[in-house]
Amino acid sequence: MVKLLENLKNWLHMEAAPAYPYPAIDVRLSKKLKLHIVGSIHMGTDNMFPLSEILLDKLNCADALIVEADITDTRTPFTQDEDLREPVQQRLTTDEYTLFTHYCQEIHQDPAQFDTLPSWQIALILQATQAQGLGLRGQYGIDYQLLRNAQSQQKNIIELEGTDSQIELLLKLPQEGLPLLQDTLEHWRTNARSLQTMISWWLDYQPENNITLPKTFSDDVYQVLMSQRNQDWSTRLKALPDGNYVVAVGALHLFGDGSLIDYLRN
Repeated sequence: MVKLLENLKNWLHMEAAPAYPYPAIDVRLSKKLKLHIVGSIHMGTDNMFPLSEILLDKLNCADALIVEADITDTRTPFTQDEDLREPVQQRLTTDEYTLFTHYCQEIHQDPAQFDTLPSWQIALILQATQAQGLGLRGQYGIDYQLLRNAQSQQKNIIELEGTDSQIELLLKLPQEGLPLLQDTLEHWRTNARSLQTMISWWLDYQPENNITLPKTFSDDVYQVLMSQRNQDWSTRLKALPDGNYVVAVGALHLFGDGSLIDYLRN
């Protein structure tokens, strides 16, 4: 019976689920290919440093750290372009622009400075500035801390896509990412609550509460930025050589339909 249960567990590609003091799940893709997948938050608060000793031990024993992109690279991924664009006011409806100016005032940004930028870049700047206003900083992000620890050990680091590929993905969004900007405005308060929820996970994780994150993307944007990327990442992870790996991806990728876990277990 014990052997039968072990074979069943292998067939399901799952480890017995230990309780970690942070959002994480173990997935075994084969007998010798094991992943410790961490629901990262890309910006954090100072009391999220240092990382849990349990996670650091996982990293110490891992053959490599896998991240979406190496964000310790200080080169800016954004390039200047000379494209002429409509002012933001002309891209949005009256109600959307009212929200836009209100949120710009909230985060102390001049709305006029965004008129020359593509809509996807405006959305990213608004989201990052909102996070900073909540006290989050990049150097306390989970993946950033893991990267620095891995670099100090000269441990192998594998990028699932890299910053250049991420920018290429954003460039392919319709209307220069206008739907992403519209989603950012529509779900502004929900995004803030989600950030606070994810912070709480890293300060006092209670897995028995079974809290999930709300969907803050329209279906088309979710397909491009979440589902398709999860599918691509799962293909890369399944092709890894045998070994133990720590995988850090944004926590949103571990929840909802078409999650990374769904694709890995399929």
